[in-house]
Amino acid sequence: MPTALSPRTVALVKASVPALEAHGPAITEAMYRRLFRDPQIAALFNHANQRSGAQRFALANAVLAYARHIENPAALGAAIERIAQKHVGYAILPEHYPHVAGALLGAMEDILGEAATPELLAAWGQAYWFLAEILQARETEIREANEVQPGSWTGWRRFVVAERHSESDAITSFILRPEDDGPVVPHRAGQYLTLRFDAAGLEGAKRNYSISCGANATHYRITVKREHDGEVSGFLHDRAVEGTVLEATAPAGDFYLAERPDRPVLLLSGGVGLTPMVSMLEVIADRHPKLPTWYIHATTDRANHALGAHVHALAKRHGQVSTATFYDDHVTGSDAMRGRITVDWLRENTPLQEAEIYLCGPKPFMRSLITGLLQDGIPVDRIHYEIFGPGDEDLAA
Repeated sequence: MPTALSPRTVALVKASVPALEAHGPAITEAMYRRLFRDPQIAALFNHANQRSGAQRFALANAVLAYARHIENPAALGAAIERIAQKHVGYAILPEHYPHVAGALLGAMEDILGEAATPELLAAWGQAYWFLAEILQARETEIREANEVQPGSWTGWRRFVVAERHSESDAITSFILRPEDDGPVVPHRAGQYLTLRFDAAGLEGAKRNYSISCGANATHYRITVKREHDGEVSGFLHDRAVEGTVLEATAPAGDFYLAERPDRPVLLLSGGVGLTPMVSMLEVIADRHPKLPTWYIHATTDRANHALGAHVHALAKRHGQVSTATFYDDHVTGSDAMRGRITVDWLRENTPLQEAEIYLCGPKPFMRSLITGLLQDGIPVDRIHYEIFGPGDEDLAA
């Protein structure tokens, strides 16, 4: 644990909260402008999040949360874990931290002007390195835990698109195998791969994709929806033929099925948010034959329902998996219904009060369900969710 911050530093950082509330996004935008002057540092980032503004707002909220909780960083434990996992995925190393420190302090000076006194900047410098030491220690733990597993690797490794399968009108799965034919480290069901597309000719593009298969030693599967104007999703659908080379870091992420589940499990997904849920369901079918499980999915219609036959086959093989699918339009089927997944329906049809609950899908889908679950008295530590993209807002609003 790093040396505790002085009371004066804590007081100065807390006193800056109103300024961060007013100017946080402007500060982070200026910070990224400074960082991206260095092409080597710019190459570490997913620039799709920069173009959308999502990362700027996510970081502004993170900086503000840190300032508010500077006396008790443990309150930010979940956020720190998520950031550390992302850093491992993007191959962020200790030598990159000084660049961020300089850019952040310089941006504060740019935006706050005279209010950014030397004493305030010194306090924020100390606060930054206090948090950096916590993150670096956790990132080291994650990397060291990966390195002892068979099939592990560090940095970027070349993978080949070995197979591709159309799952729906807009969703395709890709089987990725190492170009060197070596084993891969088994992931935890729910984790993601960070992919880099330079070797495929898409210079600078990086994306996180949830792994949609169960853990194994030979390959990963990603299942990707074609997004409107999506540079990378369009590339994968139109140009990533068998033999295309992509690069990946080892699986990462803090959203995953418990190693030994001791409660009934609810898997709730919307749209392409089914990808980590199918990975979890494969593991449940293979390793937990007595675990009561409910797989509940929402999508627009049959044409956009990916991996449905695969899910039903897993449920039948397991014997204690119940499935339900909610469609926007009326359809027929033993487990099909029209409408939205609601907490009322879950309360009536699942062991909601006893279950461990996993969610993934569009933010409105998750915000509605998470808020409803909390209002229904479900303990927050039994609600687990994955956010596609930067976590820039409170989903339990």
